[in-house]
Amino acid sequence: MPRRSVVRFPRRSSLLPIVIFSTSCPRARSVVSVARHLSEEFQQPDKLYYRESLVVSSSSSANKGMTASGRSYLSGPVMKRNPVGQAFCAASVVGVGAFCEGFVDSHLHVTEDKVGVLLLNLGGPETLNDVQPFLFNLFADPDIIRLPRLFQFLQKPLAKLISVLRAPKSKEGYASIGGGSPLRKITDEQADGIKIALKAKGLTANVYVGMRYWYPFTEEAIHQIKKDKITKLVVLPLYPQFSISTTGSSLRVLQNIFSEDAYLSRLPIAIIQSWYQREGYIKSMADLIGEELQKFAKPEEVMIFFSAHGVPLTYVEDAGDPYKDQMEECIYLIMQELKARGSYNDHTLAYQSRVGPVQWLKPYTDEVLVELGRKGVKSLLAVPVRYATRIFLFRAVNWCYSSFFQ
Repeated sequence: MPRRSVVRFPRRSSLLPIVIFSTSCPRARSVVSVARHLSEEFQQPDKLYYRESLVVSSSSSANKGMTASGRSYLSGPVMKRNPVGQAFCAASVVGVGAFCEGFVDSHLHVTEDKVGVLLLNLGGPETLNDVQPFLFNLFADPDIIRLPRLFQFLQKPLAKLISVLRAPKSKEGYASIGGGSPLRKITDEQADGIKIALKAKGLTANVYVGMRYWYPFTEEAIHQIKKDKITKLVVLPLYPQFSISTTGSSLRVLQNIFSEDAYLSRLPIAIIQSWYQREGYIKSMADLIGEELQKFAKPEEVMIFFSAHGVPLTYVEDAGDPYKDQMEECIYLIMQELKARGSYNDHTLAYQSRVGPVQWLKPYTDEVLVELGRKGVKSLLAVPVRYATRIFLFRAVNWCYSSFFQ
């Protein structure tokens, strides 16, 4: 069961409590679904590729390399083109990477190899003292703040400034949930769940956790993978939808590490780039939403409010990031599953956590929440999607609604 937070408003508010829960990463039934997907990859060794080199494009739109495949791994040589919008969504897997040619011998069996699964996630500060350096790592990433080439020397000074300015407010948020992010603990639990689920299917695999912006960093996980002498690796970013700023950034780190190491450059690797459309994930989301709806006095009257972490509009319009399309398709599939179960609730999607003066994906969460209040929505089930943890949405809902109805 997901952890829930209940936002309560002044008695004069006509709104019922809003139930918020985090379902952004595979847990419980979703872990089994992902494990099933992994088992499919392991049982098709001819689909795993020797990586002479893993090529990951820069975040600029020029000469972007991508491959699209009907399955959830990358293959074939990089294609030079500048895809925009729907071009990225030609298949369920899209992206920023490609494998060079060279198949693993199809007669190999997974039982003869030492298989590793690498889970990639955002990371988060574990103490309040970690908040500012964590934010620095986040904003120093050129896939998070994309500066023109002429001004890229300002990346770290700008990251330092932003992290110092934002740290006090961020510390307040983390203090409200115990003084740190629960993401590492949750991801470790997911790793254990995947290992157990795979073992139940007769597949033995070591599962590793690599964080992008805080400990344990991806570099630490790769060091352990080398130490364990893994012979095949499956990479699973814990972001259901692909984005340049999340999965793309994490893969770029792998590219840098693998390109500098002779052992790693020959390691057969498969990447599950996106899995938002997989049946197990969709059904798990529908299960969780259905369970929460039943806690309302009138479940059929509840507005389902999906809130996703936003990205700058230029990522989608200029760089061809498929995030918006994949997010909208994900919500559509979830609602179709709910309708198949007899739930015909109204729903809406909004984006949160914008930074700076640039345009981000709209509509914005805070504005939509206020508008729903003005329209007289009395019951709201807020569902964070993407990698957003409870802290972001809880603060957004609590601040916007409580200030509006006071």
